[in-house]
Amino acid sequence: MKKNVDISVSTDPIEDYQNIIEYARSMQGVAEFLHCDIMNENFVAKNTYDFNLVKNINRNSVIMLDVHLMQKEPTEDIAKYILAGANIITVHYEAFDNKEDLLNALKYIKQNHVLAGISLKPDTQFKDIRSFVFGCDIVLIMGVQPGASGQEILPEMIDRVKEVDAFRRNNNLPFKIEFDGGVTPQNAKQLVENGADILVSGSFVYSSKNRKDAVEKLKNCE
Repeated sequence: MKKNVDISVSTDPIEDYQNIIEYARSMQGVAEFLHCDIMNENFVAKNTYDFNLVKNINRNSVIMLDVHLMQKEPTEDIAKYILAGANIITVHYEAFDNKEDLLNALKYIKQNHVLAGISLKPDTQFKDIRSFVFGCDIVLIMGVQPGASGQEILPEMIDRVKEVDAFRRNNNLPFKIEFDGGVTPQNAKQLVENGADILVSGSFVYSSKNRKDAVEKLKNCE
């Protein structure tokens, strides 16, 4: 039986943020999520936008908002993204010096009826975050180093999906596996076979002449 795959289209390739709302509206009913990459130069060497634009996207579209906070110590900002209308908020394991703060952040997200995600960089081993995934709705695996759109996938990260899926199955856990970075129709099939449920696409969809067809190519990877 064919597995249902959700697509989260990333805002990262869009340099003119005024175009993000237009992109969000064009993707509603096509992709399941808009992946909002939030960076403020303290975690990766790039600065994007903040909760104010997320709020504006939410007011002007009906697409589900998949907010990925690539910033250090994001605790104080989480409430702002909840109020802005985020449906998923994902934080990075590496962003918290005190891992108790990470646990509290995940609990706070869930208490406010938003899906809670945890993400890890490619050089972080899954064994380092295993104890945290029991309280998560999403585990976001980075297929590239975060901070730049258009990178090629790191092949070893495809195998990491299989590792995370095996842990999920062995512990009967309900979280979804999301994969972000370098996703194309050529590797989507293996990612899904290894256990990915949500595929994030930035450059592939955004730079396509027919974006709807590009999303369909990823969804129909099997």
